Amino acid sequence: MRIGVDYTSAVRQGAGIGRLTRCIFQALAEIDHENEYRLFAAMGRGQPSNFPTFQPSNLSNFRLKTIPLSDRELNVVWHRLRLPLPVELITGPVDVFHSPDFTLPPVWRARAVLTVHDLSFLRVPECFTGALRRYLERVVPRSVRRADHVIADSHSTKRDLVELLGTPAGKVTVIHSGVEPRFRPIIDRAALGPVRQRYDLPERFIISVGTLQPRKNFATLVEAFARLKSETGNWKPGARSLKLVIAGGRGWLYEEIFARVEALGLQGDVLFPGFVADEDLPALYNLAEAFVLPSLYEGFGLPPLEAMACGTPVVTSNVSSLPEVVGDAGLMVEPADVESLAAAIERVLEDGGLRREMVQRGLARAKEFTWERAARQLLGVYEKTVASGR
Repeated sequence: MRIGVDYTSAVRQGAGIGRLTRCIFQALAEIDHENEYRLFAAMGRGQPSNFPTFQPSNLSNFRLKTIPLSDRELNVVWHRLRLPLPVELITGPVDVFHSPDFTLPPVWRARAVLTVHDLSFLRVPECFTGALRRYLERVVPRSVRRADHVIADSHSTKRDLVELLGTPAGKVTVIHSGVEPRFRPIIDRAALGPVRQRYDLPERFIISVGTLQPRKNFATLVEAFARLKSETGNWKPGARSLKLVIAGGRGWLYEEIFARVEALGLQGDVLFPGFVADEDLPALYNLAEAFVLPSLYEGFGLPPLEAMACGTPVVTSNVSSLPEVVGDAGLMVEPADVESLAAAIERVLEDGGLRREMVQRGLARAKEFTWERAARQLLGVYEKTVASGR
């Protein structure tokens, strides 16, 4: 097969979809040496890049081509102006074209595969700016209808596709993300020192990871943390030194998070180190006493899975895909319930037996998710989609 791929998110986005795309194609490159992959990335002019974790030029069946248009400019051409310029003008003739980031460009003769990571813009529209929500509401459903096959990150997202967009269930394949081997318990604690210094991390802290935006529900996490720190809590004296670290770049509508920190007088207790480099994440999880993500909606939820792989206990929401990912390995609460969230965090920190059990369950759970399995499933989707068009 000749397989075209829009690899722009992998090159342009450091976290989230960018990392998922890099990981699955890295795994695909390791198992598939027969099919021809024609990747392209919209780089614009002089834009910085987050280059992929593998170099396609070193692989005879992978090619990465950059084009001088930015991803924004391509979106204008394909999705706002709707100019019928087929993607094969970039990739050349291909048997199947895969868009891993929600939207599908015009295709000529190729079969089309689209990855939809979530439908949060429909489930929690209040978490988006008006312009972004309107764009997604217009473009994503249209792309789903045009695709020959759709990949969903979770069964939760597949249910949303069927329920909210009327997508036939047989048109959707669920491919769970995996965990890279580098996410593991680090026994040599001295090896964690450079990361602690790089991000000026405190001695004891709870960690949450994600782009600063309303959907992550960080404002509620700040409130729960304030409850833990209050003088009325049943805390041991040493626990009062505990800090909350929220790691992630600034997305949109994030002002409420900082306002909540200030209103609660937690400026010295809630820390925002910003975006954390991929290579530093395993150490960050290992340094933390617990990982907490009270998200309102997740298409998959990779950070909780990676935290479990590092032996870090997880507290998260009981909504969307998160129960599907965490299983019985973590504690789950209603995302809007501040008291339950605070109580769950306190249990993890204070109950040694529960903590040890959660660590062991988390390590076992994380082993069920591998990028190799995801890559083999993706290859199967390509084969099935091409075969259905013959």
